[in-house]
Amino acid sequence: MIAPNRNIYRILLVLSFLALNGGILYGISQVFLFLNTGADRTSMLNLTKKSQQVYLPKIIWKDTLNPGRTMESQTLSEIQQDYLDAWYVKNVAYKANDSFGINDFYTQNARKNLYKTIDDNSSKKVHIEGTTIKHNTHLDFYSADGQLVVFTDKNVKEYQRIYKEDSLLLEKETLTAYKVMMLLEDGFWKIRHMVKEANLLEQDSIESNKKTVVINGKIMVKEEPFYIKGINYYPQKSPWDMFGDNFDIDVIAEDFEIIKAAGLNTIRIFVQYEDFGKAKVSLDKLTKLRSVLDLAEQENLQVVATLFDFYGDYSILDWTLTHRHVEQIVSEFKNHSAILAWDIKNEPNLDFESRGKGLVLSWLKEMSNQIRDFDPNHLITIGWSDPESAKLLLDEIDFVSFHYYRDLEDFVDVYDTVLSKIDKPIVLQEFGLSSNKGLWNPFGPSEEDQASYYKDFQKIMTERTMHYMSWTLYDFTEVPSSVVGKLPWRKHKQKHFGFIDKDGKQKKAFEFITDK
Repeated sequence: MIAPNRNIYRILLVLSFLALNGGILYGISQVFLFLNTGADRTSMLNLTKKSQQVYLPKIIWKDTLNPGRTMESQTLSEIQQDYLDAWYVKNVAYKANDSFGINDFYTQNARKNLYKTIDDNSSKKVHIEGTTIKHNTHLDFYSADGQLVVFTDKNVKEYQRIYKEDSLLLEKETLTAYKVMMLLEDGFWKIRHMVKEANLLEQDSIESNKKTVVINGKIMVKEEPFYIKGINYYPQKSPWDMFGDNFDIDVIAEDFEIIKAAGLNTIRIFVQYEDFGKAKVSLDKLTKLRSVLDLAEQENLQVVATLFDFYGDYSILDWTLTHRHVEQIVSEFKNHSAILAWDIKNEPNLDFESRGKGLVLSWLKEMSNQIRDFDPNHLITIGWSDPESAKLLLDEIDFVSFHYYRDLEDFVDVYDTVLSKIDKPIVLQEFGLSSNKGLWNPFGPSEEDQASYYKDFQKIMTERTMHYMSWTLYDFTEVPSSVVGKLPWRKHKQKHFGFIDKDGKQKKAFEFITDK
């Protein structure tokens, strides 16, 4: 029995020796592979993915002619991407006071000043949140060997918020020009020099044939005064998902006929940010939106299109993403005659506490500028959730919109107070009463109460020649939890704001959907 045991021990010893040596050789090979493989900066920083999702400022090459070597389109694309990535990395570095990634986009000479700024800011407990919004680049020189490029970046629109610890010290927006030199190193374009120059403002010529305007405090459509008598609209079977899988243009066409026959002239619809594809807007969604606008035009209904529904980030490094989103939508429909106005955001003041009032207002202001650049033909408004916010950003909008769900008996005083402080058209963009009397609210308003509410409200609006848009055409059988939460009594209330019940029957309030 002894000999077999010895053989087993010998075999185990040999196998252990082979395994140990194999592990050592594998480890050596991995170290050798690591030492002989250059770091891929896009994988290290995940920058390609980040720049697509987070950093997309508008960049326009106004001149790419070069007296020597012709600039290749592929090379130009690479220069542009590396240039924007360099901006992104610098903005991230200034926000975190961390130089990670700077080496990959700036040469040794160029990054000295960046390191100095980061060190100084860090020692002073200062950090900068910034972004660029627009670049206008002109090619100055492209070397014969394809290793060096010089260009001027004019009218660089920059936005920054400078903080001392958690306190905001300064908010600024500037137009700057830079002379930029980039070198091709290890297959990537890196910034060698970046020097500020005197900026000579270049204005883009925009031919404007405005289709909707405000003159002497009146909204004008086709050169005639227009008074909004409207309604917020979702199809009954797809509330808060109008352009989703259940999109049915025939159903929407029937609803528009009902709206028009009732004596209304305007609808408000909602374009959800994520649903439409964020920075890369879905062509399918644009097609659906166009079909809705075409239908509205056929029925002679004006459309207030609310953008950025369910968006709530506002972070500065996210700005360029939202700019590309609005560019694609607004530019697509800037000449559509059904559009009355772009409503930048639904109830953004509800985000003041969680995101910071200053940041939200700055985002709204810049978004107003963006929309005007992309569409000079239509009006701009913001759908505030309460009358107290109506005084905000008056210089950025064409008419004021606010929502009111408080007691009817207080409305006249509230409205007159707003009217006394604002010299622009005022639209009651949302108002209504839910006929939600039932199991979850046994003492709530009945359909009779709802009808009485609208009757009294219509009297007020007629006396004051008010613009209004009620909430909403239909009662709904389902309300997403993302809208009002999961509590059943909240959902029950939201289901019964309509003028038409869940079975398609007109409720008593329908008689007072408008003053006709």
